[in-house]
This record gives sequence, C-alpha cells and structure tokens, in this order.
Amino acid sequence: MSKLGDLGAKLYRGEVGYDFVGKRFLWYGVSILITITAIVALAVQGLNMGIEFKGGAVFTTPKTTSSVAKVTEDAEKASGHDAIVQELGTGGMRIQISGLDTDAAADVKKELATDLKVTEADINADLVGPSWGEQIANKAWTGLGVFMVLVVIYLAIAFEWRMAVAALIALIHDLTITVGVYALVGFEVTPGTVIGLLTILGYSLYDTVVVFDGLKEGSKDITKQTRYTFSEIANRSINGTLVRSINTTVVALLPVAALLFIGGGFLGAGMLNDISLSLFVGLAAGAYSSIFIATPLVVDLKEREPAMKALKKRVLAKRASAAAKGESADDAIGSGDEPQVVSQGRQQPGRRR
Repeated sequence: MSKLGDLGAKLYRGEVGYDFVGKRFLWYGVSILITITAIVALAVQGLNMGIEFKGGAVFTTPKTTSSVAKVTEDAEKASGHDAIVQELGTGGMRIQISGLDTDAAADVKKELATDLKVTEADINADLVGPSWGEQIANKAWTGLGVFMVLVVIYLAIAFEWRMAVAALIALIHDLTITVGVYALVGFEVTPGTVIGLLTILGYSLYDTVVVFDGLKEGSKDITKQTRYTFSEIANRSINGTLVRSINTTVVALLPVAALLFIGGGFLGAGMLNDISLSLFVGLAAGAYSSIFIATPLVVDLKEREPAMKALKKRVLAKRASAAAKGESADDAIGSGDEPQVVSQGRQQPGRRR
C-alpha cells in the first residue's frame, strides 16, 4: 500500500486525524480575508465584461501575414476603441471591438480591408447588441436563484436545516472568490464564464454532501453515548473522507489546468480561458469550503442545541472522572458506547482497537 493509501486507511479508521473543527476560527479568518479581497477587487477594478454584455462588433478576417500586434494597432486606429485580437487556426484574425454601432462597424470594416489588403467581402462582421448579454445575465441570475432554493430544500429534507444553511454559505463563499479572481486577473467575462460559474456549483456541493452524509450517520443516537461530542464526530467525518476529497479534487483539476495553462496560455486559445478559469478556481474553492467552512459551520449551529450542550458536559465530566482515577478514556467506556462513524459509504465499528 502506498503512503497516501496507508494514511487514508488510518484516517478512515480514526487512528490519526487533524483537528479541523477545533481550528475552525482560523479557517473562518482565512476565508473572511480572501472574501474581503475578492469584494475589494470587484469594487475597485470591476469585471472585464465581454462584448456579449457590452455590445459591439466582431470581425473575422481571412488568412493574413499581419501580426496580432499590427492588426490590433490597425483596429484601434480605425475604431477609436480598444480592440481584442486573437489569431485563428486558419491563419485569420478575430477582432473584437466594443461600443460600435452599425455605421461605425461598416467604416471599420472598410479600413481593415485596406490595411490587411483584402476585399471587404472577405471580412465577416457580426454586430452584438448589449440587450442579448443582459438577457443572458438575467437568465443566469434566475438559474442561480432557483438552484440555491432547490439545494436548500433538498439538504434540509435529506439532512437537516443547519446543513442546508452551511452548504448555502459555502456556495456563496465559492462564487464570491471565483468572481473576485476574475476581477483581479482581468479575464474577460463571457457566456462561457457564466456556464463555468454555474457548473462549479455542483462540484462545490459534491464533497460537502459526502462529509455531511458521514456526519449524519455518525451522529445517529449521539446522545446515547458519552465518548464523543458532536464536534469530535464531525471532525472524524472530515478526516474519514479527507483523502477521497483530495483525490477527486486533484483528478478534476488536472484536465481543467491543462485547458487553462496549456490551451489558454501556451497555445493562445483565449476562448478556453472563459470557462477553464472559473472551473479551476471554483473546484479548488469548493474543496476548501467543504472541509474548512461547511462542516465547522454545522458544528457551530448544532452545538447551540441544549441536547448537544448537555452531551458535551457529560463527555467532559466522564473524561475528568477517568483522569482522576488514573484511567484512560477507553478504559472508562464500555463496549458499544461509541456511535458508528460512517464515511465513504461504509460503516465502521466505532470502538478502536
């Protein structure tokens, strides 16, 4: 067995573990800092909205010997606006200019044909109205709202309302960070970006639901035992699924990273950046929030209950009594006193040997 596999087995059996829940205020502080940075970036720099949202014209040229820099210079000179130029696989150029109306687009097309030494008919011009982008944005907001409501309802029924609230906060956390990164790096926001943002919602929930499922099973009949508090059961649930969460996240990030860094960076395929950056940041943020945010939030909400407070007092009293007698916690507890902790879909006998 590999070292990682051996560690996973020990985490699963509860032989080793990291106190994620006990250090939750540290994680909260890190998340608050990152979130504030994202919000400030949005407020100061804003989002670089694509032509689909601002309106303008897109020109596609035939194969040309001119460089991207030269075409950019010609397009900006002809239009008086900033231009985004991408080289196509055919050797032609895709020129994107915001803020052009029909008449201005016709003049720019004529000048581009002269500069590139091609006929006007060879240059394809498409006008995009800002109303189309507004419709996309409105539909995206509607879809996001419906998704959030359905998620809260489902998790409240399948688990409990505290887990639904924690998952919702984690989702908002992930979306805020992802959008903030777009503002920081200045990547263009296009319909592809919107698709990526909506896609990461499901990935963000995946690991969270896995941990919640283990926590639900592990905390069943929790008040009938005096070995573990709710926070300790929650921590064991996180540790039991930790290696699985890491593995699934890394496997999902690898192809997305290839799209972002190789396709978008080295090959200059800028269109791939639209969706790959949102997926990459969203996947990483979702894995982080499921471990460091969602479950600790459930603990904070759950341990406010009188039953959980009473359980914690009984557990601590029993441990103090065992310590006074010079016994270990295991010696002071009889067989069957520990709830079963479930992770990764299998039950594990609670008592360690």
